[in-house]
Order: sequence, then structure tokens, then C-alpha cells
Amino acid sequence: MEADELVRGYLVLGLRLGRLVPGFVDSFTGDPALSRGVDNEPRLAPKALADHARQLQRELHAVDLADQRKHFLRAHLVALECTARKLAGERITFIDEVEQYFQVRIRPGDEDAYVQAHRNLDALLEGPGSLPDRLNAFRTQDEVPPRRLQGAVQALSSALRDRVRHRYALPEREIVEYQIVTNKPWSGFNYYLGGYRSRVAINADLGHRMSNLPHLVAHESYPGHHTEHCRKDAGLVERRGHAEQSIFLINTPQCLMAEGMADLGLHAVVGPGWGLWAEQIFRDLGLRMDGELSEKVESAAAGLLTVRQDAALLLHDRGADQDDVVAHLRRWLLVPERRARQMVRFLADPLWRAYTTTYVEGVRLVRAWLDVRAPGESLDSRYLRLLDEPLVPKSLEIQVRDGLSWLARNTHENTI
Repeated sequence: MEADELVRGYLVLGLRLGRLVPGFVDSFTGDPALSRGVDNEPRLAPKALADHARQLQRELHAVDLADQRKHFLRAHLVALECTARKLAGERITFIDEVEQYFQVRIRPGDEDAYVQAHRNLDALLEGPGSLPDRLNAFRTQDEVPPRRLQGAVQALSSALRDRVRHRYALPEREIVEYQIVTNKPWSGFNYYLGGYRSRVAINADLGHRMSNLPHLVAHESYPGHHTEHCRKDAGLVERRGHAEQSIFLINTPQCLMAEGMADLGLHAVVGPGWGLWAEQIFRDLGLRMDGELSEKVESAAAGLLTVRQDAALLLHDRGADQDDVVAHLRRWLLVPERRARQMVRFLADPLWRAYTTTYVEGVRLVRAWLDVRAPGESLDSRYLRLLDEPLVPKSLEIQVRDGLSWLARNTHENTI
């Protein structure tokens, strides 16, 4: 099998699964004739699609492709095979399902770390009342009024875009359009439309906060999902002919990479001091934010990162009742019931049930990879590799392990 034929097989397989699972194809900007052909053919049985995924994995060994492309395709074919097997009715444990989708093996978080995060928050938010009450009061005061949400999003996007265009070249005609929506299981969503254009939907139901909105806009647009789509379209697809990058499929390793990178977008382009940076933007809009305190609170709350993944394990691995999962989220995340039930809605959705791992393990893995930079390598150049290369979680995991070993050896040698 020729390389182009195998890549075409991968694209067709993804499109065929998309006909069986609404929302599975997040974006496809490749040959429209390929998509039309799949749309016009009879739907194939999931078992046949699983067989096709296995066949492509066998063929991949002999195909003349660079190792990095082979690693990408192999990881994604494993994920597509898992989706097809589940559709065919095969029983797969939740932990195995997550591993085959995202190349990570998950386990419950450390409740002692959650207790410490609570202590840190308690020290920051002084005053009477319980910690959940004080945190809720702080977050309520921090909310962006619904009528101001669109303007706040646009202002943050403009400020972030200026920084990103300065650091990472973007096509001149790239553009993001924002719309405010309701009744969605997520807080924000990037719809990449091709041609360096994105439509970003912001869910107004969640009561967005000034301390969270900069992260969300960075995540969805600059330097997150929109920026990644533009850079990969221009570099990998158009210049280097990596047609497999023209499709983005849910529950695949590219999701963990994309979400981890996007969640660290504000860290990459603004970094420490982002609270005061955001405070100035909101001040210009007539909104009052305590940027320094907000940054400290968000940093302390980051110690609760794995709580949502614990909730997914409770629901799908241990068979807990949804009310018990809500109670778990309320206890450790210190959120009101309405917010906890919105989280469970996302966790219970058949398409998104495993997806929380992309945020939890994605941030953990990408942050570790960014931190083990070679001497003299800047954060900008390291982050640019995430935007430009077809990296997969297993590759980053190996590089992190090797980087930590190198640092340990050199630290030891320097102390002798």
C-alpha cells in the first residue's frame, strides 16, 4: 500500500465513523469529494470499521513515511478501532477505553493534595463563613455581567491576538468570530471552518468569571485551538502534504495534545502576572477585577485539577450514581450544585464521557514537556513545536522521561 492510499484510508475511516457518531468529526478541511463520497455510500457496520482500522495498522509498518507521521497515524488508528469496537457492542473497561483513545493510563487523584489546595484557598480568602461560601462569594463578585460578555471576549481576544501574531506568525487572513450560546454541555467550543477561520461559541449558562475568561479565550483562539489549526493547515497540510492533519476527530490522541496545549495558552503568551494584565483590560471596559488575588486563587485551585477525572472514574468505572458524583464534585471542587450538575452532564454524554482526561492529563503532560526544555531553548520555541508538529502523548511522555533523566544526571555531576 502506498503512503497516500493509507492516509486516504485513515481519512475515510474517520469520516465513516462520523456518520455513525454525530459530532465525532470535529473538523474536516480536506478534499470535499472524499467527504461527499462517504456521505453518499451506505453506512458500514461498526465491526467492518474496526476491521478496517486493524488492517490499516498492519499496512502502516511497510509504508514509506517518516517515523513521526507513522507514530501519529498508528496512535489514531488504535483510537478509531476502539470507537468502532464500542459501537459494535464490545465491552471495554473505561480505563482501557481512555488509554486507547489518548495514550494515557489514568488513576484516581490524591485527596491529600486536594486538602492542601483547600488550605491554600482558605488562606487566600479570609473572612467569616465556610470556605465554599467564601469561594462562591468571590466568584460571584468576579462574574462578567451577561450583557458584557461579548465585549469582554472580544477585548481579550484582540489583546491575545496581538501577542500571538507577534510571536507566532499567523496567516494574514485568519479570523475568529465569536457567538454567545446557551444549553450546551461545555463552556466554550472552537468550530474550525477551514481557510484559517474559526467560529468560537461561548456558553453563557455558566456565568463566566473575569479570572477564567482570559484562559477560555486563550484556549479557544490565541494561542490555542484556532492558532493550532491555522499553523498546522499552513505548515503540515499545505506545505508538507500531511493530509491526515486535515481531519480532527474526537476521542483521539490529537485531542489530548490540543486541549493540554490550549489550556496552557495563557501561560505561554502572558505567563506570571496575567491577573494584572487582565485587570487592565477589564478596567478599560468599566469592570473591576482584583487581578493579583484572582491569579493566586486560580493557582491554588489548580491543585484540584484531577477532581473532574475522579468524577469520571466514579461514574464510568465504579458505576456510582450521578447524585454521588455531584456530591464528590461539590465536596472537592467547592462548587454549587448547579455547576456540579453541569459537569456531570458533560461526563455522562456518550461522546464526551472520556474527554475530561484530555484536560487533566493533557495539562499535566504538556506542562511537564514544556518544563524540560533544553538549555537555551525558549518557552516560545517549545510551544511553537506543539503548534507545528504532529506530536502524540506517548512521544511527549518519552521525551519528558528522558529530559528528567538528563537533568538528574547533570545535577548529580554538578554537585560532585
